[in-house]
Amino acid sequence: MTISPESPAESFVSRYTECQRGLYAYILSLLHLPDATDDVLQETNLVLWRKAAEYEEGSPFMTWACAIARYQVLAYLKRESRDRLHFDEDLVKKLADQAVSHAEQMESRRRALQGCVEKLPDNDRELIQSRYSPEGSVRQLANATDRSVGAISQALYRIRQALHRCIETKLAIQD
Repeated sequence: MTISPESPAESFVSRYTECQRGLYAYILSLLHLPDATDDVLQETNLVLWRKAAEYEEGSPFMTWACAIARYQVLAYLKRESRDRLHFDEDLVKKLADQAVSHAEQMESRRRALQGCVEKLPDNDRELIQSRYSPEGSVRQLANATDRSVGAISQALYRIRQALHRCIETKLAIQD
């Protein structure tokens, strides 16, 4: 059986979905208001969807999405400008430029982490994934594996150290 390549629409939806956390963090870094961030993210998603045909395949999706989010943040601030406390538009632009750079770095780190987790031995990968699942805790893992809390904590520490080294190596190679 052969697997057909993704269509442009599928590729867009995949990138769109992957960038949601980073986009939320980017908007939050500009507004520092979780409720407003939710609203601006919704507006940004609508614009992204409407402008999907304008996205140039192969260009950095997160950078494109952050540029759109930046305009949505500015529009939000303009609407809310009657409030006593708001950010100056020039400050928001400076913060936006810095946040785009940070978002791109975080996306690179996330991809490197994903690759490093895939390289872990099966037992280590399962342990780290179990720990960071919504219901995962060191105590729960210790009970499930008949190991002490200390042993689980030490194993997780060792795995995190290995992941850190792997990520730093991958990022150094990319530079």
